[in-house]
Amino acid sequence: MANNKREIREINASSMADIAFLLLIFFLVATTMNVDTGITRQLPPIPPEEQQMEDIKVKERDLLTIFVNTYDNILVAGRQAHISQLRAAVKEFVLNPTNNENMPEKEIKELTMPDGSIWSVPVSKAVVSLTNDRGTSYDMYIQVQNELARAFNEMRDDAARARFGKDFMNLEDAERDVITKAVPLSISEAEPKNVGGN
Repeated sequence: MANNKREIREINASSMADIAFLLLIFFLVATTMNVDTGITRQLPPIPPEEQQMEDIKVKERDLLTIFVNTYDNILVAGRQAHISQLRAAVKEFVLNPTNNENMPEKEIKELTMPDGSIWSVPVSKAVVSLTNDRGTSYDMYIQVQNELARAFNEMRDDAARARFGKDFMNLEDAERDVITKAVPLSISEAEPKNVGGN
């Protein structure tokens, strides 16, 4: 009688490693990764060692103090404020629309436009000084930073629309440079303090 059993052939698995490697490469290339972004701040350049450090004197009228305590309460110029009021308070202080003598001075600066013309613009000398308590929550810290950034972004958008007819982010590099000089980002952040719940 003949043997009816067939031989079972083994599957050639030598190319499986190559296929797995190609799939891995495909997923690495095709997958997008979440990138954590930080807070954009341009630090001043490091001065040369031979240059002596001088204290920059800021007039009291040019300084807006913002303090966030350990209970996440915000004090703007010594008065309690809600996070929703912060952006408007910063814009009003920096712009000083009524030229109040108790608010920041403005200095006329001659800025060279991309077409070579000169733009005489009043630039605020305002400095926003932010201090946090060490107990301030990270969430409140980020909210305050966001509101400060939004305030300056809105002021730059307004200046860009008035001068170039478009938003700040839609400007060419040379135009953006002019608006950045017209509305400088003047935020000074002090080291966190252990103050408590004042």
